[in-house]
Amino acid sequence: MSATNQLREDHVQVRRLEKIVSKCSQEIYKGADIPFSDLEKITVIISEFVDTIHHSREEDSYFPCVASYDNLKEEIRKFMIEHEFGRNIARKISEYLKKWREGEDSREPVARYLRTYAIFLDDHLNKENKFFDDAEANVLSKEEEIEMYEQYRSVIAIMKKVEQMIAEIDWLELRPWYKNNL
Repeated sequence: MSATNQLREDHVQVRRLEKIVSKCSQEIYKGADIPFSDLEKITVIISEFVDTIHHSREEDSYFPCVASYDNLKEEIRKFMIEHEFGRNIARKISEYLKKWREGEDSREPVARYLRTYAIFLDDHLNKENKFFDDAEANVLSKEEEIEMYEQYRSVIAIMKKVEQMIAEIDWLELRPWYKNNL
């Protein structure tokens, strides 16, 4: 496997999360009762998988390697801005979820920010997948791809965390509110 393919594999899982987040938002707008534990699990996956693991792989390894060739720097700059935008949305979801848990009626802002996050993920993943195609075809050598992939795999704790986050996504896909009207 290559670094680019590992990031694409991450995107497959993030795409699953995007569908869960979108469905959750729709169900809240319909007035469905989504357990707080499910909503909190979604925020944990966003924080620990999307941001801490996936975006870190891109920001700390992949993007710097691609940029070292003076290629695609403008695209990388835009992705870094988008990552921060996603973090801001995630903070808003957590902020309003906390208020809701404390008794304030924050259903609408939670639903709105979940919908916004799902839209962000869809757009962002589409653009990054095109970027990966370009970087793989025109910038990175096979050796660099393998070296970065080995870096990703070398931290066993991260690999275990990825497995745990995928299991959490699997679990969310089995929740009644998610399966409702699919």
